[in-house]
Amino acid sequence: MRRLMAGFAAIAAVALSAGAAKASVTVIGGGLAEACSKAAMAGGSAQRSEAICTQALDTEMLSPRDKAGTFVNRGIMKLRRGEMPAALADFDQAARYEPKLGEIYVNRGAALIGAHRFADGLADLNRGIGLGIEEPAKAYYNRALAYEGLDDVKSAYFDYQKAVELSPGWDAPKQELTRFHVARRD
Repeated sequence: MRRLMAGFAAIAAVALSAGAAKASVTVIGGGLAEACSKAAMAGGSAQRSEAICTQALDTEMLSPRDKAGTFVNRGIMKLRRGEMPAALADFDQAARYEPKLGEIYVNRGAALIGAHRFADGLADLNRGIGLGIEEPAKAYYNRALAYEGLDDVKSAYFDYQKAVELSPGWDAPKQELTRFHVARRD
């Protein structure tokens, strides 16, 4: 297996331009926390959407899971704007409330990949996958990015394949696979 597209900079560009996939957390029951959840799921990253999440955290009586989910959703908005340290802080807060919520670690992994901390990102992604998540294809896609950052092309290839298998209609992992060439060794 050989990488067709050379260069570490290309991996970083993929991680930041196409973006590591983010896994939001559904919060229901009305109120600001649900509005925050909907904004995160819709791809929101505006400061006003983040402010809704902050207001929910500051004023609403939330269960530990919903509080964690709201921190995750706010962290995703920060992640989308490239604010890695702030996003990581929100994911750390989420883990204090619901340490077994896999989406926390998938998103921490995405933020760490964005910060070029691939080994740390890989550890969080593995933890998130192990805990179980609603959208595992995103975790495998992110893990493939981490493997590429660590120059483990074979593992990256298999994780892109797994992402396609889990979400056949998602184009991002299919695009990544076009960069690979598989050949038999004699």
